[in-house]
Amino acid sequence: MAKDKGRAKMEASPPVVVVRFNKFLPYWAVFQTDLRQTARSWVFRLWVLATVLAAAGLLLYRVGLHKEAGMFQSAAAQTGDLFRLMILGSLALVVVLSVSAVSSERGTVADSVLSRGISRYQYFLAKWHARLVVVTGAFATLALGVVVASYFLFKDDSQSDLSLGGSLAAVLAVCAVFAVIVSWGVTIGALANSAMLGITVFWLVLYGAGFLLTLMPEPWPSPERQLARLKFVLQGQYDPAMLTQLLTVSFVLCAVAAAVGLVGFSRRDV
Repeated sequence: MAKDKGRAKMEASPPVVVVRFNKFLPYWAVFQTDLRQTARSWVFRLWVLATVLAAAGLLLYRVGLHKEAGMFQSAAAQTGDLFRLMILGSLALVVVLSVSAVSSERGTVADSVLSRGISRYQYFLAKWHARLVVVTGAFATLALGVVVASYFLFKDDSQSDLSLGGSLAAVLAVCAVFAVIVSWGVTIGALANSAMLGITVFWLVLYGAGFLLTLMPEPWPSPERQLARLKFVLQGQYDPAMLTQLLTVSFVLCAVAAAVGLVGFSRRDV
């Protein structure tokens, strides 16, 4: 009788449900949320819209000069000029997007970290990766669109001096530089007390680094010299070893920025 009661009690007891918690779920949630918020922000939309309108206007203007006045420039030269304007015109908004990743949410970081079960490391990495994906992905898409448009609009006797490999190398090199800018921007924004202070400090750092590189002789990568060489890279005239070195240095700088940001953000009061 006792055995029957014990057996009935065991059969009547509910099964134990084991809940498995994915430790990467908070990171993924913040990453997806930041992607959506950045893509819908007015800064990102303004950047994309201004770039598209400026590139389309300049392309149509150059095509008109080519047909009406007979002023011919190769497709690589035209695309190099467009890349130069896109980079210089995008720099200000890229700085704002990167610095504001963490600093703009200074008032809600404590709730995210303390109340939602996400560590500071996951929060910083999610913000950093989301801004990297948005900025580099958007610029690569716009740049490749400019390359395709230039290829068809500036062909001379069904020929174009644009090289597929050179175009991909140019886009990859510029995206690598933007990745470094975004990484250090997110780090400075995470360490600054406000978004305005972070943007100001980051601009000073960028201008100071650019000025020092301009004063350096060859083979130091001066921004002015590198922008002037874009038309040759687009033609396929580039050194693969130099491209590999640029990508390696960019990766190291991004990793250093992430390490500084992780250590500094983990020790800050939120």
